[in-house]
Amino acid sequence: MTKRKLDGKWQIKFNNGKKAIKLFDTQLQAIDYAKALAINQEASIMIHKEDGTFRKLRYDKPNK
Repeated sequence: MTKRKLDGKWQIKFNNGKKAIKLFDTQLQAIDYAKALAINQEASIMIHKEDGTFRKLRYDKPNK
């Protein structure tokens, strides 16, 4: 997830994706959406800060 320079919105994209799949006004909204998506897909999330640095979070599907 990155912040777009064009309009300041936070965007969610798949790895190597060229197009945003969803836009948010705040980073918190984007993180909440990405976390739910990652849990469903058993995926990782790369959260970029406004300065371009990032941290990597991992969310796995809960055990059934």
